[in-house]
Amino acid sequence: MKSESLGGVMITGAACGIGLAIAQELALGGYGVVIADLDDAAGARAATEIRAKGGRALNCAVDVSDRSSVAASVRACEDAFGFIHAIVNNAGICRPQPFLDTTDENWDRTIKINGLGVLIGMQEAAKAMIAAGRKGKIVNTASVASRSGDAEWVSYCASKAAVVSLTQAGAKALGKHGINVNAFAPGLVQTDLWARTDKDLMNLGVTSRPGEAMENFSKKIPLGRTSTPKDVVGTVAFLISPASDYMTGQCLMIDGGVIMQ
Repeated sequence: MKSESLGGVMITGAACGIGLAIAQELALGGYGVVIADLDDAAGARAATEIRAKGGRALNCAVDVSDRSSVAASVRACEDAFGFIHAIVNNAGICRPQPFLDTTDENWDRTIKINGLGVLIGMQEAAKAMIAAGRKGKIVNTASVASRSGDAEWVSYCASKAAVVSLTQAGAKALGKHGINVNAFAPGLVQTDLWARTDKDLMNLGVTSRPGEAMENFSKKIPLGRTSTPKDVVGTVAFLISPASDYMTGQCLMIDGGVIMQ
């Protein structure tokens, strides 16, 4: 199969962390990848690195909560790679605050990016797939936090629970068009996002030293370690491949066994 026939995959929040690892893996598999990230400079570097290794990649500056921005990136994917085969709605933020101190601003911003951003990505990608008369895959990044509330992570937990519900609703709405919608839920992943969260927890007084939160969370993981972005890429590759064609509306846990279904 020629790589061009695989089409393009748009990955939001792909300039670093989980999104970047996904983009690198899919590019190695022959897909054209769109690095869709708010950080245009970092996105450009990521796309350049992928092309240097023989992959097909371009970057687009994208605000996932701005519909016109997302729609433009979907069109760029189609223009560059012929059609959009899949979107991975991965961009997200996490700013912990105690339950009684969680602010309206924290709630609104988290829900807007983690919730509305996923809805917009699903809608714009699906519209393009339907207009082109093509089947496709939509993959959303949920979290272990989607399965239970936490007193220090009110907005984040709620937003990731919304991702699971959006995945289920999208699966029911889009199945008739041949579009599969699934999600994956990472546990504790060693990324820049977690490094910032670790500092936030210290500032809140929840922990007293760097790395303490990760150590505490790690004790709850049956496999005995935290994960890296590379631990999730195989699942995402499966979810956009023909191997998952009879699977939709599901959320796969990649958390080392913290949540057992």
